[in-house]
Amino acid sequence: MFSVMVTGTAPFTYQWQKNNANISGATSASYTTPATVSGDNGATFRVIVTNPVTNITSNSATLTVNPVVTSPGTDVTTYHNDIAQTGQNTTETKLTQANVHSTTFGLLHNLAVDGRVDAEPLYLSQLSVAGSGHNVVFIATEHDSVYAFDSDTGAQLWKVSLLGSGETTSDDRGCGQVSPEIGITSTPVIDRTAGAHGILYAVAMSKNGATYFQRLHALDTTTGAELEGGPVAIQATYPGTGANSSGGQVVFDPKQYKERAALLLLNGVVYTSWASHCDFNPYTAWIIGYNQTTLAQTSVLNLTPNGSEGSIWQSGGGLAADPQGNIYALMANGTFETTLDANGFPNKQDYGNGFVKVSTTGGTLKVADYFNMSNTVNESGQDADLGSGGPMVFPDLNYGTASTLNLAIGAGKDGNIYVVDRNNLGKFSATSNNVYQELQGALPNGIWGVPAYFNSTVYFCDINSTLKSFAITNGKLSATPVHTAASFTYPGVLPSISANASSNGIVWAIENTGPAVLHAYSASDLTQELYNSNQAANSRDHFGTGNKFITPMIADGKVFAATTNSVAVFGLLP
Repeated sequence: MFSVMVTGTAPFTYQWQKNNANISGATSASYTTPATVSGDNGATFRVIVTNPVTNITSNSATLTVNPVVTSPGTDVTTYHNDIAQTGQNTTETKLTQANVHSTTFGLLHNLAVDGRVDAEPLYLSQLSVAGSGHNVVFIATEHDSVYAFDSDTGAQLWKVSLLGSGETTSDDRGCGQVSPEIGITSTPVIDRTAGAHGILYAVAMSKNGATYFQRLHALDTTTGAELEGGPVAIQATYPGTGANSSGGQVVFDPKQYKERAALLLLNGVVYTSWASHCDFNPYTAWIIGYNQTTLAQTSVLNLTPNGSEGSIWQSGGGLAADPQGNIYALMANGTFETTLDANGFPNKQDYGNGFVKVSTTGGTLKVADYFNMSNTVNESGQDADLGSGGPMVFPDLNYGTASTLNLAIGAGKDGNIYVVDRNNLGKFSATSNNVYQELQGALPNGIWGVPAYFNSTVYFCDINSTLKSFAITNGKLSATPVHTAASFTYPGVLPSISANASSNGIVWAIENTGPAVLHAYSASDLTQELYNSNQAANSRDHFGTGNKFITPMIADGKVFAATTNSVAVFGLLP
């Protein structure tokens, strides 16, 4: 508010001015501005006072507008929150165990899109779009579309199609796993510091007639525009005599593959990994890297180059990486040679049904270590492989032991949990499983999903069974987990964690039913359910039909849950 004091002969009239221009209706001895914005910074205000004799103009006053200081928000730029694939967001201050219940928490928006959402949504806080700050959720669909929505208002900010001219999305290739169309299946990855405004990287499948395409795209996060000369077609060859080889080279055929596992961005390289359509041969196991700035192919590794199958599914879970820059994958059923070379590796470099560690040293992909169980060939033959699960890298902690432990964990269809020492995964022995820890039958129905980690506890859910928490004591997982009262149909639930540092831990899970159900449990006691979306009266929080392999994403007081045609946004009710 500006005001003026006047001496002289009344009556007086007043006219306030902003930047020397009259302000309509500002004709009193004081003037109160509307709510100020950053553009008002430096504006000048003065008043002209008039009586029957003369008028006089006051000195000018300059307005200073200071920016509002807010706490930085949380970005979710990759599947399961980090490259270790822990699934934990420990910066969540709004959602607590006290306020996540049906009277104060529920469905806020349901963001409709044009196809199935098989990728986990991603999120950037306070992204400037068209000159305004927005908390943005990014959604990719099997119709080859990418959307950006304001997560607070539900307004669509932009949408782009990744189809080339004259193209359609791929058909399902005769396999019902991703149907009726295949577009963007894997979770993209974002680098907020790349380009002018941040870049979202995504792989899209499409076709033109009988010709199929797999392409890597780099999209501006504020407009969806293609960047870095993209998109680029994904093509590759690798030395070998395995499936679909010619002249001593295995050839990547785009129609035989889908990008199912989430993309990994590591040290400036976007890594893709490839799964088949059902078990329809010919196919092999590929990891292919691209420079994030130029989209030039930097590295290719085939993990069954002289055999077949062994693809990387991981139920949508991403390749995991450790602080040293090594990549971890769980392989599906495929060729594995039980004849080993002098270093203990399969003599033809085929790692079907393996827990594989891949070095990225010098920009080259190379198998640095691996683990295969003693009955690996039988398991592959029975389709009881590791590939239905995803790997997770533990934080480097002591867990009460004398020295730091460098561990990773994985599980698949055989019902066992395998904890490996990242410095010595265990390789292969026909008589024993030489791993750091094995919990036989801990997940008796098998895993089609990924674990999560929080506060020295690991969370798993096998199919048609309960969500379980395995506490870590003295560096070992407990053999007697705590579990939920409820069991969950195929594929079980894929848990994510929200917490404020080590407090207010909440485990979130989406049940693949019709309608889908969002669940929240106390992370310290899974017998305590805090909320589920069936609790509110009149189906208030129902949000659509369930979709397999969907992992909840939590950021800045909101929980995002994908369906077959939307992404629901949950949060504290107004």
